Amino acid sequence: MSHARLPGTPRLLRALNDRAALELLLSRGPLTRAQLGELTGLSKVTASQLVERLEERGLVTRVGEQAGGRGPNAQMYAVVPATAYVVGVEVGPQHVMAAIADITGVTVGRTDLAIGPADDPVRVVHDAVVAAAKAAQAPLSRVRRVVLGTPGLVDPATGEISFAWDLPHWHDGLLAALRADLGRPVVFENDVNLAAIAEAHSGAAQGARDFALVWVSRGVGLAVLLGGRLHRGITGAAGEIGYLPVPGAPVPRDVSHQAQGSFPGSFQQLIGVDTVRTLARQHGFTADTAATVVEQAVAAGGSGTPVLDEIARRLALGVAAVGLVLDPALVVLAGDVGRAGGAALADRVHQEVAAIVPVSPNVVPTGVPADPVLHGALLTGLEAVREEVFGSTLNDG
Repeated sequence: MSHARLPGTPRLLRALNDRAALELLLSRGPLTRAQLGELTGLSKVTASQLVERLEERGLVTRVGEQAGGRGPNAQMYAVVPATAYVVGVEVGPQHVMAAIADITGVTVGRTDLAIGPADDPVRVVHDAVVAAAKAAQAPLSRVRRVVLGTPGLVDPATGEISFAWDLPHWHDGLLAALRADLGRPVVFENDVNLAAIAEAHSGAAQGARDFALVWVSRGVGLAVLLGGRLHRGITGAAGEIGYLPVPGAPVPRDVSHQAQGSFPGSFQQLIGVDTVRTLARQHGFTADTAATVVEQAVAAGGSGTPVLDEIARRLALGVAAVGLVLDPALVVLAGDVGRAGGAALADRVHQEVAAIVPVSPNVVPTGVPADPVLHGALLTGLEAVREEVFGSTLNDG
């Protein structure tokens, strides 16, 4: 029996080998041709040809020599950082933060711009992207993708913002306008989803294929990763637990496309930052922000216990609902309140959930110390851009 020859097989193998080598250089740092050959299982000749191809394409460069041995020092190679850049943007009602990372994942610049409620979103994002690139001295032409984290709903089918509860001028049609203005791919993603991506990559959920992240900050939200993939729901509303009705209060009605905090009896009202500040003031903690009063309660020891206990009881209602529906092994508490409460709050929530429902997920504080939304945006952009840039070896033949 004869077998038809698979067209392009040598080209495909070369592309796969190139991609494997590039991933190794990213994860392991500078390597010699011999080391790349050993790690990829390629012969010395094939590994040398591979390095030459990647050098010609401008993807790798010589970065030094490895001393030792009787012969001449071996050349070390690394991925060229300036091959491509990604910009992550976090948008809030009063300011926009942007960070730029090179293709190796190193953050090389950032900016924080104040904005007003009437500012044009296209101009806001344009200025943030340009300022971040300028801070990094990176050519704007090499920015291959912009990922924006926003509160509210992002339609999985269109990628558009369908509702952002505290950004009234961010609306359907904005995605196309931003892409036209910037002349490159732009992606919207829910901010809590991006925080969960950061948590899975370098925080408390590393190695977890299934976990939930409960976010308590300006808004209250949830992100769910199942099998390592974000669960967004059919309209992007998966995780909008701020609207969750809570026991002992009137059920909110007519909630479509209105702010979570508008509805007495919702989980947002029960545990939002305004409520946390009010609870803390009743026990003598009077700082301006919810995060600071929670930090004060933790630092106060015994006198802070009533505040932490009450916050935990309220948070546990949302965590218990998530636990009963998903039965995750891990729940991460994040956002300003989750981060400020740390292990003291997470342990209390764990105990309270176990007391009120027949599931007991491990509840832990966030392991991402700062800017999780920005971090998640950069990770999302890097994954796509590396696929484009490194995967293009297949098309280059």
